[in-house]
Amino acid sequence: MVPVLFGITLVCFVILRIMPGDPVNLMLGTRATPEAIEALREQLGLHKPIYEQYLMFVKDLAHGSLGTSIFYDQPVTRIVLERLPATIFLVLYSTALAILITLPLAALSAVRKGSFVDNGIKGLFVVALSMPSFWLGVILILLFSIHLGWFPVSGYGDNFGSRLWHLFLPAFTIALSTASLTIRSLRSSMIAVLTADYIDTAKAKGVRRRNIIFKHVMRNALISTISVLGVHTSWVIGGTVVIESVFSIPGIGYLFVKSIVTRDYPIIQGLTITFAILVVAINYLTDIGYALADPRVSYD
Repeated sequence: MVPVLFGITLVCFVILRIMPGDPVNLMLGTRATPEAIEALREQLGLHKPIYEQYLMFVKDLAHGSLGTSIFYDQPVTRIVLERLPATIFLVLYSTALAILITLPLAALSAVRKGSFVDNGIKGLFVVALSMPSFWLGVILILLFSIHLGWFPVSGYGDNFGSRLWHLFLPAFTIALSTASLTIRSLRSSMIAVLTADYIDTAKAKGVRRRNIIFKHVMRNALISTISVLGVHTSWVIGGTVVIESVFSIPGIGYLFVKSIVTRDYPIIQGLTITFAILVVAINYLTDIGYALADPRVSYD
């Protein structure tokens, strides 16, 4: 984790500094005097060489500080922590929906391989995977929020039940994309497991078909699907930038877009590190998922 996070901070810091645009000019406006611009630049430490600015950033980071926002004039850590719960809730919600979609449909598709049902499920989710997430989000808003009025257009809610209602459409948008990958993976693995000798033995012993599918076949087929789910969930964390912007969710993805527009370097750096930590955490949880799904996998 340490070299990965160090590399991310270095690359992000350098790229932000060579991008066109000046945060001081954005803060003061076009009518600011050269004296005022230079004074603010010195106050923010932007007049120093890049390597000195980076060393200051790393020093603050070592003490648990992500700096102070240029645009909001508040500690970046406080701003990120205020927005982080919305993003985490959205990612967990979408992952739960994707799992609920994947397990029954993948099992049905594998058991009825080559049938009309199998082809229909594959075709439906190929179409879903081909749709850009922002376009699908807009279509769902037009249909279920504006036309039918079932769900709110935007917002986050103020309690657990309200958040489930407000975030259903964005979570469902992400879940469709995730399920499109996990269904194909789990279906292929289950088809391979169904041909194993121990499955024939279980059938010969008279084990119920439902128990064979969910206890023996699915559990042994989950390893590859857990990998796909973990990788795609890591992508979803970064993809929340688009979804949160479409649905106006006050998470770190929406904050990231606003910070890029205002050239708020400290927030962009803090959010980049936050995204990196979340991705590393997802990879760690994926490894734990292997051990839970397959008793043969163990970590000493």
